[in-house]
Amino acid sequence: MISEVMPSYGRADLAFERGEGAHLFSTDGKRYLDFAAGVAVNALGHNHPRLVKALTDQAGKLWHVSNLYRVPEQEELARKLVAASFADSAFFCNSGAEAVEAGIKIVRKYQAATGHPERYRIISFDSSFHGRTLSTIAAANNAAHIAGFGPMPDGFDQVPFGNLNELRNAITPETAGIIVEPIQGEGGIRPSNAAFLKGLREACDEFGLLLFFDEVQTGIGRVGKLFAYESFGVEPDVMSLAKGLGGGFPVGACLATEKAAVGITPGTHGSTFGGNPLAMAVANTVMDVLQEDGFLAGVREMGERLFASMIKFSGDHPGAFEDVRGAGMMIGLKCIPPAGDFVAACREEGLLTVPAGDNVMRLLPPLVIDETHIAECVEMMGRAWERLSS
Repeated sequence: MISEVMPSYGRADLAFERGEGAHLFSTDGKRYLDFAAGVAVNALGHNHPRLVKALTDQAGKLWHVSNLYRVPEQEELARKLVAASFADSAFFCNSGAEAVEAGIKIVRKYQAATGHPERYRIISFDSSFHGRTLSTIAAANNAAHIAGFGPMPDGFDQVPFGNLNELRNAITPETAGIIVEPIQGEGGIRPSNAAFLKGLREACDEFGLLLFFDEVQTGIGRVGKLFAYESFGVEPDVMSLAKGLGGGFPVGACLATEKAAVGITPGTHGSTFGGNPLAMAVANTVMDVLQEDGFLAGVREMGERLFASMIKFSGDHPGAFEDVRGAGMMIGLKCIPPAGDFVAACREEGLLTVPAGDNVMRLLPPLVIDETHIAECVEMMGRAWERLSS
């Protein structure tokens, strides 16, 4: 018999009742170190006092009015995002998949508005992940995600990640743009490099295409910069954001240059709940915290310490990992044993991590961790490895 909650997730038999900073407390009273952060969502940890205040203050004033009217909190957040990025304008929605969908529409609409309606196809890359809507699973073309949901929406051409020759070979008169994650998350923390992203930028400029960075996971301080593209010295035309932007409250955004958004006029796109006052109050506060002096420098410092500790752990525990990769607070450990087994063993020891493709265990801690949390993580991973290797 089917459960009341539709069984679309393979859940661990674990539930939480409260959180504090980098820790969660389960319903049976056990304390966990949360290096999953809701899959890179809880950027400021749990129960952050400024986020709690922002949400509760706004809850006592106004929840929802729709986008039929001005929403001053949207205008404030848009100004912050535009001032801190390549973009000139922002569209607000509720999730990463919606932000990617908005970006896909912006790319296609740009071509139509500038006299090239035949250009509608978007080039994506193998092992990518862009969401769970039909269009976003079509873009990623992961066999496990598309099985049984066909036929897939047309309009996507996939090439090997990191291969500029294949990318250029895939460009046709129907190509509208390129979508890429600067660091692939679900695919196993597979980083791009500056040369590859610069090559994408050059190809877009040469052929009149738009470059679309999916920064749903890499954005909002996750890699030690406000946006990952800053680390590579390459600016996109369009960028999707979500996850950390709301610090745990559902919110997404799609940013674009004025050039890219030329086709977006009243009625071309919308969202009933997108950019509601509750989400905007929280996201504005997240942006304020991240942009305080020293915050992102601290993320970079702790990220370097975390990475170094994982390199040392790998050297001290032969047979555990064959690769350590990533940046900032986005670390991928390519396991030698099944990654799912390592994730489960860590959970038994009180450490929450996240599995990914390519047999990778991800560490995605809150951006507010310190040296004590890193030491705690290493200690629990050591016990988990003993459990697995005994």
